[in-house]
Amino acid sequence: MFLSQLKTGGVVVREGESARLIPGATIFGLASEAIAQGAGLADTIPAGGESVDLPALAAEGKLDVPVRHPEPARMFLCGTGLTHTGSASTRNSMHAKAAEHVSDSMKMFQMGMEGGKPAPGTAGVQPEWFYKGPGTEAVAPGDPLVSPGFALDGGEEPEIAGFYLIGADGTPWRIGFSLANEFSDHVTEKMNYLYLAHSKLRPAAFGPELLVGPLPAHVEGRSRILRGGEVIFDKPFLSGEDNMSHTIANLEHHHFKYAPFRRPGDLHVHMFGTATLSFADGIQPRDGDVFEISSPQFGLALKNPLRTAPDIGFAAVKSL
Repeated sequence: MFLSQLKTGGVVVREGESARLIPGATIFGLASEAIAQGAGLADTIPAGGESVDLPALAAEGKLDVPVRHPEPARMFLCGTGLTHTGSASTRNSMHAKAAEHVSDSMKMFQMGMEGGKPAPGTAGVQPEWFYKGPGTEAVAPGDPLVSPGFALDGGEEPEIAGFYLIGADGTPWRIGFSLANEFSDHVTEKMNYLYLAHSKLRPAAFGPELLVGPLPAHVEGRSRILRGGEVIFDKPFLSGEDNMSHTIANLEHHHFKYAPFRRPGDLHVHMFGTATLSFADGIQPRDGDVFEISSPQFGLALKNPLRTAPDIGFAAVKSL
């Protein structure tokens, strides 16, 4: 089952080729109700609803991020890197200063390969972790990914994201998974690995569809960049645990083991990493370029144009 959220309210439920609209509902509200009732998400979705053309809704820009918190400050966008079996070479080439030097990225990757898939119910090695921002930075399908004026780069990262709502007793509940574009500044990151935190403080896009249920062990997709309607970058990407150095459960544990991330009622969106970057191929995205991330296992493609905001200049602080 797939769910999509309309910007104006209403949830689209897709099973197979048919899609129906539940007017006035939100996926956040349905998930909250499911947790309160101790029921599955599918059990809280009302029957009926008019048939709708989901691709047409997406083309018209009517679909939102699959799940939003009504209070954006209570929505946390975070992620983990160096989690995929092909990710180390790209990051090592960005961070190694000499051929004989093993970067911290490569060391972190190797730690994951050796200890990122522990026995079920046990904790393995902790991954790299980063914070992207609050819910204000969650971008809907079709809307622009805005790069700040001071940025040195604005590049895509095709990923899978998990959406989690914290229950009244502090238990994290996974709502589902969607495609994500974990938009980052790779030029800044390449300058020094300690700039990783700066490079990640950017918006990210999610959707259009939320997969309810377990993540497939093997996910195949494509990452493309279009410029003036012409494809300038096109590569496959792989995800799912068969292509990862960590289990999803291990990544979830190392995020939610921190008490501030288990506050009842908060919403978390966690991105699980990638091994495919156009930056590694020397691509420099420009304003107007369109990022397109797709996977048949996740329904409709996630498309977002790039736009650069004016530079605000020196961020002066005033004294009260």
